[in-house]
Amino acid sequence: MRETPEDLKELQSLLDSSLSRSTSHLRSIITERTLTAEQLTQVLTGMCTLALSTVTAKGEPRISGVDGHFLHGKWHFGTAPSAAKARHLAARPAASVAHMRGEDLGVFTHGTVEILNPQDREAAADWPDLLNYFKDFYGDGDDAFDWDNDVVYYRLHPHWMTVYAPDVDKLTAK
Repeated sequence: MRETPEDLKELQSLLDSSLSRSTSHLRSIITERTLTAEQLTQVLTGMCTLALSTVTAKGEPRISGVDGHFLHGKWHFGTAPSAAKARHLAARPAASVAHMRGEDLGVFTHGTVEILNPQDREAAADWPDLLNYFKDFYGDGDDAFDWDNDVVYYRLHPHWMTVYAPDVDKLTAK
């Protein structure tokens, strides 16, 4: 868990406000079947496969898979700068992601992406720390690919997030 107490407080506030703003139908499913911010950060460790939804210039939805990392209460993911999703996000930074583990867990998030390592301007202040995390995680360090030119990383700043977890004890058992 890499979250600070402030990260956890912000995430819990987001989870609570998102659920309160949801439809009665969704609340009837999620209430009593969700996780706290602290539980969620304990469950979302390492790489999580995400379904990423972007929008084309014609307003058509597109979905693709990305490696997601839940760090400091936010999703982080990367792709090739030449990928269609990178073009979509550069022009229209609104995005949604879903992470599902069968019927055991569903994490659904809507927000706006920030490019962490843009080629045309200064990187995010925490990019060096995140880059070290990614290099360590993927195990190939500097040899995996050209981290400055072959990959663009994003952070999804969520404005809505909800979690479905019907068996909290099963997910949080160590």
